[in-house]
Amino acid sequence: MAITLKNAHDIEMMRVACRLASEVLDFITPHVRAGVTTGELDRLCHEFMIKEQGTVPAPLNYQPPGYPPYPKATCISVNDVICHGIPGDKVLKNGDALNIDITVIKDGYFGDTSRMFIVGDGTILAKRLAQVTYECMWLGINQVRPGARLGDIGQAIQTHAEAQGYSVVREYCGHGIGQVFHEDPQILHYGRQGTGLELQAGMIFTIEPMINAGKREIRTMPDQWTVKTRDRSLSAQWEHTVLVTETGHEVLTHSAQTPAPPPGSSYVTSFATAA
Repeated sequence: MAITLKNAHDIEMMRVACRLASEVLDFITPHVRAGVTTGELDRLCHEFMIKEQGTVPAPLNYQPPGYPPYPKATCISVNDVICHGIPGDKVLKNGDALNIDITVIKDGYFGDTSRMFIVGDGTILAKRLAQVTYECMWLGINQVRPGARLGDIGQAIQTHAEAQGYSVVREYCGHGIGQVFHEDPQILHYGRQGTGLELQAGMIFTIEPMINAGKREIRTMPDQWTVKTRDRSLSAQWEHTVLVTETGHEVLTHSAQTPAPPPGSSYVTSFATAA
């Protein structure tokens, strides 16, 4: 496992890229409503990145080994779609629960974040699942400090999700990030306290738990990207990019409209200014 510890320059550049990614979500929030298509949301995000930010959408034409090129600028995953939902003709309706996942590239550095949205009123189940998943992400973030172990993050997330009657997706995880979209280490959202890699100051990675209302098993669609719950239950996800600091952690994907953390969370951010 090759871990890249970021230097002061890297960290400043990541602060900018991550804030810009979060600002795409700020921008798109008022457009998430019944009657709009996921393709239109993607188009709006793409235009905002290119024309307003001068960023590049990292997912567009991204092609890991064994996959076709990803065809859109964002991932928009609705209801039983766990992740990598391809925006298209799907029309949002009242009660839909969706995740919008944004990764931008700014001056060679990647910023990665996602948020949950509920269209209109929403069901009690959708609201509760989204809230518990948000709490799971933050419980994971709160474990991040030098000397902690990756298993500490995973156990905190898994314990809370399962205590609420939900399940943790195992096939997808968080990841290191910097000048490469996906790098070591892998951040599992399940595990045992005190196990796994020891965290060091200068690490930057995402914490992005995918939590299912039903069972954890998945199914992949013929497009090779879209991943759904096998039992067709709802799924939710939140994502932040986090820096390990000398004394704890810093959430890099923060902007003006970033939702507040749950009570009791440690929350250190830096408001970076784009060059």
